[in-house]
Amino acid sequence: MDPRVNYLLLATALLGTFFSGTASRIFIISMPTMANSLGTDLIGISWALLAFQLSNIGLSMIFGRIADLWGREKIFALGFVVFSLSSLFCGLSQNVFQLILFRFFQGVGGAMIQTSSRALAAEAVPGELGGRAQGYMTTAHHVGFLLGPTMGGLMIDYLSWRWAFFFLVPIGLLGALLTLGNLKRRTIPSLHHSIDYLGAILLFTTTSTLVLVLDRRTLDIMGIETKIAMAVLFMGSLAGLIAHESRSKSPIVNLALFKLRWFTLSTISLLIVTMCYSLTTFLLPFYLQNILHLSPSFIGVLFMAPPIVTIALSLLGGHLSDRFGPRLPASIGVAFLVLSLLVGGFLQPGSHWLLPTFLIVLGAITNGIFNPAIAVAMIGKISKEHRGVASAVNHVTFGFGNVLGVALGGLLMTTAFEIHTGLSGVSPTTENPAGFVAALNTTFLITAGFSLIAVFTSAAKGGEAS
Repeated sequence: MDPRVNYLLLATALLGTFFSGTASRIFIISMPTMANSLGTDLIGISWALLAFQLSNIGLSMIFGRIADLWGREKIFALGFVVFSLSSLFCGLSQNVFQLILFRFFQGVGGAMIQTSSRALAAEAVPGELGGRAQGYMTTAHHVGFLLGPTMGGLMIDYLSWRWAFFFLVPIGLLGALLTLGNLKRRTIPSLHHSIDYLGAILLFTTTSTLVLVLDRRTLDIMGIETKIAMAVLFMGSLAGLIAHESRSKSPIVNLALFKLRWFTLSTISLLIVTMCYSLTTFLLPFYLQNILHLSPSFIGVLFMAPPIVTIALSLLGGHLSDRFGPRLPASIGVAFLVLSLLVGGFLQPGSHWLLPTFLIVLGAITNGIFNPAIAVAMIGKISKEHRGVASAVNHVTFGFGNVLGVALGGLLMTTAFEIHTGLSGVSPTTENPAGFVAALNTTFLITAGFSLIAVFTSAAKGGEAS
């Protein structure tokens, strides 16, 4: 055992990211059952999903900054407690309104955990092992991602959907105890700067309204007029945030980080890769089920491949980052993404299922190699007093990439479908297989061209720690 490694801290960080991955997947698979039990519909239960996104993404950078000021492990431990208690109350919810409220607080706890976990993993090991630590983090997250649906399904079948939440409570409390136990072993300096409360309000308003503008569900939930109002509010709050933070002595968002060329390029790379991957996972099930007529259970088996491949390769991605620096594995990972999207450009209505499976596996290779490398580039090279914000930027970029990918996929598919079919004002439908697949090909090829930007930004990264 390497005496320079804080194994307890690393294990706690791994538990945090495993916990987050498991919790997100358990909820998604439980949604239809919850909706029936609580007497609501798809729109009502969608609010519970959206409430979590709003607090989780909207508060992440705020908690990242607070963690830098007050101590990451304190915020991390508190995050486990908040997540555990809110999970308990989610399981006890008697109607959808209670579920939405407690899901919001669950997102608060998730923001505390997720913005600190990768930063704590970076601090648990010496700098030359940072890539391997981030590889372990990617592995832990995707193990949770893989096991979450299975756990959720078993609990729904043999217990109740409420146990999908109750199951999370003891894990969260264990995480809090481990974190506090490690805190007693270390002296963690706090910076004792005042919190920029106005900046925090502006930041939450900016990020949460952007989620509402981009998320495809909000048009059905709120209507077009409210969505336009959210867009106006987003632009105003963003302008106010930039103006305020540029003058603040202790900004909630350190804009100077984005003056670092390699940090900004890494953020762009992560955003593009996440967008493209999210677009693929959003569109491909429609093709597999409605065009190739594969059974849902068989599609479920196919989509077990990405976390398995990612788990298998993430340690390699971390090792390559330690050996050669993050630039090489990040660039290799994006190259696999480009190949994956190019394969999507050649799908046909009569393609064998192995062709889209090949597309899925190529995308999973990207995750395994790219994710640890980009975490090293964005977090490991930043000085310790700013790693909380850097880790939060990583998490928020990932969240926005997922939302943007779905929005971009819907826009490109709609436009391409209208062009290929000659029908205006219609949504893409698999009832017209030739038109749907042609639109799908066009969408994947356009996205492949767009992803080439990430090849450049990943290869162009440079610079030293700051």
